[in-house]
Amino acid sequence: MKFSDMKYERPELDAIKRQYIEITRQFPDCSTASEQYDLILQHEKLMSNFQSMGTIAYIRNSINTVDPFYEKEIAFFDSNNPVFEESVQNFYKVIVASKFRPELEQKTGKLFFKNLEISMRSFSPAVIDLKKKENALVTEYEKLLASAKIEFSGETLNLSEIQKYQISSDRPTRKAAWEKTAGFFIENSKRLDEIYDELVQNRTSQAKILGYNNYVQLGYDRLGRNCYGPDEVKQFRDQVAKDLVPVITEIKKSQAKRLGLPDLKFYDDKSLFPDGNPNPKGDRQALVNQAQKMYRQMNPLTGEFFDFMVKNELFDLDSKKGKAGGGYCTEIPDYRSPFIFSNFNGTAGDVEVLTHEAGHAFASYLSQSMPILELRTPTMDAAETHSMSMELFSRKWDPLFFEEQTDKFYLYQLEEAINFIPYGCLVDEFQTTMYEKPNLSPDERKHVWKELEAKYRPWINFDHLPFFEDGGGYQRQHHIYSFPLYYIDYCLAQTAALEFWIASEKDWDESFSRYLTFVKAGGSKTYEELVKAAGLEYPMDQGCVKHMSEPIMDWFRRHA
Repeated sequence: MKFSDMKYERPELDAIKRQYIEITRQFPDCSTASEQYDLILQHEKLMSNFQSMGTIAYIRNSINTVDPFYEKEIAFFDSNNPVFEESVQNFYKVIVASKFRPELEQKTGKLFFKNLEISMRSFSPAVIDLKKKENALVTEYEKLLASAKIEFSGETLNLSEIQKYQISSDRPTRKAAWEKTAGFFIENSKRLDEIYDELVQNRTSQAKILGYNNYVQLGYDRLGRNCYGPDEVKQFRDQVAKDLVPVITEIKKSQAKRLGLPDLKFYDDKSLFPDGNPNPKGDRQALVNQAQKMYRQMNPLTGEFFDFMVKNELFDLDSKKGKAGGGYCTEIPDYRSPFIFSNFNGTAGDVEVLTHEAGHAFASYLSQSMPILELRTPTMDAAETHSMSMELFSRKWDPLFFEEQTDKFYLYQLEEAINFIPYGCLVDEFQTTMYEKPNLSPDERKHVWKELEAKYRPWINFDHLPFFEDGGGYQRQHHIYSFPLYYIDYCLAQTAALEFWIASEKDWDESFSRYLTFVKAGGSKTYEELVKAAGLEYPMDQGCVKHMSEPIMDWFRRHA
């Protein structure tokens, strides 16, 4: 079904609660595991419908943030998601206590129960009001960023649209675009400071109520992390600081030389070539057509998937006024449909959407036959491996998008991929520090960000650029406000994706076959199990980052 034809109805929460009360009451009295499994499937149907309606409302609100109808619907879900979650958690309690647990585990797998136990300890009715407030603050933040109207070069631009000027081949234009962007954040800095402080205090209060020392472990539990904790992530970040940052510092020296500059300023960091970064050929429809051709050639499954996306118009890609910034992939389980949202701006990022977000969508498409929603999607470290790996597996088809600029894009893509990892670690260490020290002032928070910039991106010179020079850069990173502690998943995934790419350089078909095995498993295995089953080195293991970076540096020496 086309997305435009998907019917939205606000869920009748009272009716849903009554149904949950009934299946929760019946569950312990069942005389067989089969009867209990049937009740689990009833729960899956209830959850699928509630999530589907919430997702449709979210997408339509993202497409037009000033639509009053969906603005009200988002407010409904902000307020009632925690109420729905209470019903779900009550049902999880009786599942975990099942007298037929061994028999149920034969149908669901043991990880299903482990994940429920993690979910249960991260929720209590006592935090519902705090979660409602948290949701409202996140929505306010996203709306504030979406409201940006930046006057530049005779145009009125949002934060997505101005990005093309931030990477202009003309250095004064780049600098001016970043100064204008800084102006928007300076103008709104007081409220951005307040929103973040309220979020940190809110999440810390939730953690204390639930018996955690601080929000860090609660955040991990809410992300469903089931095979590692903050200590292992710190070890990974330490590897990056020790083994990868010096490597990228050398890459950045080569970039400065390529640009004819003595050193890189902040506004040069994303500009990799003196004549401008590679841009794809054609408008949005042309790029989608080329992507369809690519996926049909790549594999029968990827072709079937992308044809489904095109037929059902499961994209909204053009940037327009009133549209939320950024990009994402989500899924609408009742319609067994992924959906890709983005803001095309004529840069290489447009193609990256058609590979990265399509990697998420492909995994979602393959998982739709799984009856248990909780097992369709793995933890986000694995989910981001789906997407980041697809970006790199698609390199064989990059000439379709970039034509004579393909070689330039090859270099651009790999530099961006490896350069991202230290930035992601910066974001993660910043957030971890914020929740370990929740009472820092706004100025102290900015000081921490500035110190971490020097640790993870020592090549950056801010050149007295307002806002960014003072450590305010974290306020433009959506995940810090909206998806706490998520960002390290990108770093772990990028590491695994680069391992897949290294293998694909030797044997693309064999590497892609292992990738398909990884994706088809959905959420039935932990991240560690998925990585090792795919024959990859686990990012947490000492030496992994160094082993990954060495063949990439060899490639740069041959091609840069």
